[in-house]
Amino acid sequence: MDALKAAHRVRKILATVKPLAAEYYKLTGKPLGVTGEVAEYVAAEILNLELAPPRTLGYDATRQLRKGKQQRIQIKGRACDMEANPGRRLGTIGTIKRDSPCDSVLLVLFDNRTLDPCEMWEAPMKAVNKRLAVPESKAHKRGVLGVSEFKKHCSARCVWPKA
Repeated sequence: MDALKAAHRVRKILATVKPLAAEYYKLTGKPLGVTGEVAEYVAAEILNLELAPPRTLGYDATRQLRKGKQQRIQIKGRACDMEANPGRRLGTIGTIKRDSPCDSVLLVLFDNRTLDPCEMWEAPMKAVNKRLAVPESKAHKRGVLGVSEFKKHCSARCVWPKA
């Protein structure tokens, strides 16, 4: 299957999976476990990123920069209850691979009712590693940050939607 046909097929699969995942969450209160894959694909489509081959160590996609350089990006996804109180709706980001060969971490926030993207935030890996090194909690040792902590303390900037 050529790349164009494969990309079209992936879009169709995700179009089928997203409503099922949203319904599963509605019925059980638990995520189906496809948020990461959906985040990678959505980020690549919207931000024009090149997805890395499966099981690439430390990053999920690359962005072409000037002079042929590439930026390596670790992508994380989080489905949120956008109708909840702002302090309770975000939760934590799944394990960030610390000190991995990547340049930034991209967080894709989804509406958990539809699994449609709401926002994307990107932070330099250096800032993320610095925050994870703060011995505040056991979560930091596991590579886990709160979404609001990621936004506030890791020099994250909103990259989508553009203001």
